[in-house]
Amino acid sequence: MNQLTDFSSRDDLDHALANTVSNLLAEAIKQKGKASIAVSGGSTPKGLFSLLSKSDIDWSKVTITLADERWVALDSQDSNTRLVHENLLQNNAAVAKFFHLKQGEKLCTDTLADLNLAAKNSLLPLDVLILGMGEDGHTASLFPCSEQITQGLDETNTNALLSVEPKTAPHQRISFSFASLITSENVFLHLCGENKQTVLNKALNGDDKFEMPIRAFLQHPSLNTQIYWAP
Repeated sequence: MNQLTDFSSRDDLDHALANTVSNLLAEAIKQKGKASIAVSGGSTPKGLFSLLSKSDIDWSKVTITLADERWVALDSQDSNTRLVHENLLQNNAAVAKFFHLKQGEKLCTDTLADLNLAAKNSLLPLDVLILGMGEDGHTASLFPCSEQITQGLDETNTNALLSVEPKTAPHQRISFSFASLITSENVFLHLCGENKQTVLNKALNGDDKFEMPIRAFLQHPSLNTQIYWAP
């Protein structure tokens, strides 16, 4: 299931979402002594990251990670890790911990096994998950075009992370699985622009999750995906 909140501007959305996420992280710290959040890449969340980085919470007790990452050099313009370091791990949030998805030169079986173990032991379940969505309805790196999509969307998958080779986008990827992401306490879908609204409407009006993987989140019976959209 899902809940849609429209905003009149991206700035309004960013302020509202930053405030909501800050409160959720602060509450998790109060309850458990720590908090975790996974964010997504792209240009959409830059304003959100900037605002969130200035939030007055105990960031030293927060672990930040990515919903997915391209297997590229950390200084690459295509690196989501670089995006997070330059826009979110700043100001008050500079003291937060960062769980790296991209570790080493090759995404081999051993690297993936080590990352899976570390994610399960130290990160999951997430307190906050902020997803994005592509024009093809993919989210994280759960691409409809990939041969790994069945594994990625399998709710019984015991692996937290998987390697993905999209056919319609560059670079090998590492992505959290649907099974691991739906254990998150709070799930948000952050969208901006008329094109994304069109894609969202298509996703909401169909039920084939393999055609549009975002549907797995929007239509899951026990998961409340909160959609934040602005023009």
